[in-house]
Amino acid sequence: MDQLRALRIFEQAARQGSFVGAARELDLSAVAVTRAVADLEAHLGARLFNRSTRRLALTEVGESYLNRARLVLHELAQADAMAQSASTTAVGCVRLRCTPSFAARLLAPALPVFLARHPGLTLEVSGDAPAGSAEADCDVTIVTSWTGDLSGDYVARHLASSYFIFCAAPDYLDRHGLPQTPEALTGHALLLHSVAVQWRELDLLRLRPRPGEAELCTIPMPSARLVTHQLELLYAAALAGQGITAIPSFVAAEALRDGRLRQVLPDWSAARLDFYAAYPSRQHLPMRTRVFIDFLLETLGGHEQDRWLPPA
Repeated sequence: MDQLRALRIFEQAARQGSFVGAARELDLSAVAVTRAVADLEAHLGARLFNRSTRRLALTEVGESYLNRARLVLHELAQADAMAQSASTTAVGCVRLRCTPSFAARLLAPALPVFLARHPGLTLEVSGDAPAGSAEADCDVTIVTSWTGDLSGDYVARHLASSYFIFCAAPDYLDRHGLPQTPEALTGHALLLHSVAVQWRELDLLRLRPRPGEAELCTIPMPSARLVTHQLELLYAAALAGQGITAIPSFVAAEALRDGRLRQVLPDWSAARLDFYAAYPSRQHLPMRTRVFIDFLLETLGGHEQDRWLPPA
């Protein structure tokens, strides 16, 4: 027995005072309505209606059961309305997981525009997820990739690309000189991301290759004075004059513009970092998630070109 269907039929029969009236309202046959009520009574082991040739009358048990049944049906209608509204109206809390650098440098400056545009939304931001994974307890996870390839049980939209570029404080370069070739990096104090130092060799990509120029330069992995996965620590150490670092262009951009950092080997990059907005499924995507992803694409461009790369 479909008890929820039977409850709806029972409630309508009580409202109309007849099985025929309930059948007409529900677009069912009178036989189907009669059978559903009989099945419900058999399930309960109690009579809900006293039947006469003219009208149905609720029993005492039926009266009590109807009051509770209407509460259940009302709560279900409210739940349906809430779920349907979530798919068509941008309300509620968007749960985002991303790296601190992404949150501070890319999300925070754009956040006032997003929240002003969608006053019914709030944002809950938590720390970065394991590399290449999308967290099931979040609406959106900002996934990063060093290779441009993703694998996982989630949907991903490309948001932006940022090259790891070499930078150092002017004070450091005044004291130790400016390297002119990738090979010259081995003679400097280096501040490197922990992913890079896992490799036996460092592959440098030419940022703006010209005809006849090699696009890749491979050097033995140089020793590093500082190794960390925290981009903000690499940035701060470089600002403090501790050495040459390779950090994403979006992290270095402001300090390069105001002169606190200088780009080193401007034709070369240590790697490319790709950002993706990942979410569990395309089906029944809540409107809050949809508008947030659309806003990220609008803000960051969704292109493979590096928008933060200093001009040549």
